[in-house]
Amino acid sequence: MTTQSNPEGSIFILPQAIKTLARNAALQSYGVISLAPANPAETVSRFFKKEADVGILVKTEEDGVSLELNLIIEYGLRIKSVADSVSESVKYRIEKIMGIPVKRVDVHVRGLRISNPD
Repeated sequence: MTTQSNPEGSIFILPQAIKTLARNAALQSYGVISLAPANPAETVSRFFKKEADVGILVKTEEDGVSLELNLIIEYGLRIKSVADSVSESVKYRIEKIMGIPVKRVDVHVRGLRISNPD
């Protein structure tokens, strides 16, 4: 949980809220098809959970947050360009909307997929 204080009180931001924002930012980035489970346990837990928060790991620390994203991207695009774009987009949105400093965003490409076979 991330805490911010101001003269009126404290603001508590749960990792689930950060995951939701990061998920939306990643899926709206060019070349991203979907998020992928990070490990087999996450694949199994996906069937029992109502939320779709697979593929994102949030680590909160005193001076900010670190994120890990596991993506499936479009076949035929430059992987580094897509990963850099996603990283910058996620960092920008979290810092702008939530006001939390983002220390790092690690992007792991777990697969490639052809979205339109034509």
